[in-house]
Amino acid sequence: MECRKTNVYTNIKKSIAIGLLCCFYCLYTYAQHTNNEQVKRLQRTILIYNFTQQITWENQENNERFRIGVLGPDRAIIDFKALVEKHKADNKPIEVIGFNLVEDIEDIQLLYVNNKYNFDINYILSEISGKNIFLVTEDYNYHTSMINIKNTGDSFVYEINNKNIEREGFVVLNSLKQYAINSPQKWENLYKTTEASSEKFKKEEAYQQKHKNNNPKIIVDTILNAVEIRDEWIKILSNESELQQKKFADKVKIERELEENIKQQIDFIKSQEEKIISSDLEIKKQLKYIENQTIEIEKKENILQEKESKINIYKTLNILLIVFICLLLLGALIIFKNYLVNKKLNKKLKIKNLEIEKQALELKSKNEELEQFAYIASHDLKEPLITITSLISLFVDDYKDKFDETGKMTLNFISESSVRMQKLIDAILQYSRLGKSKVYEDVNCNNTISTLKKDLRHVIERTNTKIISGDLPIVKGAKLELRLLFQNLISNGIKFTKVDTNPLIEINCIKKSISNGSNNDTVWEFSIKDNGIGIQEKHRVRIFSIFQRLHSREEYEGTGIGLAHCKKIVESHGGKIWLDSNEGEGTTFYFTIPA
Repeated sequence: MECRKTNVYTNIKKSIAIGLLCCFYCLYTYAQHTNNEQVKRLQRTILIYNFTQQITWENQENNERFRIGVLGPDRAIIDFKALVEKHKADNKPIEVIGFNLVEDIEDIQLLYVNNKYNFDINYILSEISGKNIFLVTEDYNYHTSMINIKNTGDSFVYEINNKNIEREGFVVLNSLKQYAINSPQKWENLYKTTEASSEKFKKEEAYQQKHKNNNPKIIVDTILNAVEIRDEWIKILSNESELQQKKFADKVKIERELEENIKQQIDFIKSQEEKIISSDLEIKKQLKYIENQTIEIEKKENILQEKESKINIYKTLNILLIVFICLLLLGALIIFKNYLVNKKLNKKLKIKNLEIEKQALELKSKNEELEQFAYIASHDLKEPLITITSLISLFVDDYKDKFDETGKMTLNFISESSVRMQKLIDAILQYSRLGKSKVYEDVNCNNTISTLKKDLRHVIERTNTKIISGDLPIVKGAKLELRLLFQNLISNGIKFTKVDTNPLIEINCIKKSISNGSNNDTVWEFSIKDNGIGIQEKHRVRIFSIFQRLHSREEYEGTGIGLAHCKKIVESHGGKIWLDSNEGEGTTFYFTIPA
């Protein structure tokens, strides 16, 4: 009876131990499987995020965000969204977008596709071609994508298709190419190894799942049956061997050894569970450390960007400062050079001014001497000429009957020559006095012309001359000299006229602005037009010289000094005189007086 109770007690303990062993084994298997899946998903996410840091997109700076697309109902979209909350790509926020259809894919930079959803890789490549989208796939055949990744149990490996990448214009860093699988044979062997491991894992998982879903009571019954079978087998052996002769104490010893073995198995399960928990904690610590390192890297990147920005600002300021200093030096050099040039020119100008002043004084002295000589010569010549004229008059009056015709003609020539000589002397005296008057007054040119018409009335009536004058201005000048100017020009217009032609004189005036270096001067431009014989072009300068005649005295009388008077009067008033003439049609004299 006691032996039977002991057997029952032993059987119960065995059942409990085996049940606990099965429970712990299931928990261990589930925890390990869950932990492995989380690690794989995290590794996949970090690996793809690492791709974004080592690939260059065209015109990426124009995008405000970096967009990652996931094709199909893949849990990777959750992992990506968890990652992008604390990370950036190319210093830009990351946005994760899910797509159910290939046709909907657009406006992203990177696309992830898993082969377990059976999407056609060639169709995907044709749809994203030219859209600047980089394709990352998982578990596809070798060299069918751009980057294809594969899980090898504890980690991921990848292979790169440079042909597809270069065709779409992407640039991949050498650091990414360095660790890629570049052999189709290696990829195939890796694929076979992974498939075998995956098949084994699936079988174990199916077995565990099958037993995990069974009723606990059935598990206990199964264990009890196994124990009963073991006991019956022991009994049979004991009947057939030396066990039959053993005592009850030996059986208890065997049972205790078995119980101790079960306890060791339970302790081993507990230790494995503790290791799993410790591994989870270590992974969390590593993730926390990676997160902290990422935050620290971002802070340092921000600091570096700020420093780089400041350095760029300082560089720009230094360049601007250097340019400004160069401009200042160039300006100072130009100013100094101009100063030296101006100093040299001023020195030359001063010398020239002194020379001009000296020459002006000499010229003034010469002019005064010349005018004095002309006045004295003409005055001294006038007295003997008057005596000669008086004696000739006495000869003509008292002795004209005693001379023959030749003598009378000779006396007449002498008398006319004396008169002409007297007129020349008077003209020289008048010419020497011109320009000496420095007192200018307002001269009404209309009144001056009216006075001249009265003075020349006999000549005008005799030659049937017609004088037409417009509205003439009031000018500043010497009244007598201006009257002599108009008189000489009008008299020439009447004198030098064809026979049987009635003289026509037209007098007009306009106000003009003429350029004088950097200034503009305003002048009155007078024109006196006649219908006379005209002047040849070769004589147009010569006629303004003193005692210059173009015709004999028999044709036209005069001394040849009238136009010389006109030139001297105009120039003394600060103006110019010139003419325009067509031979046989008439002449127009122009002169200017400052307004």
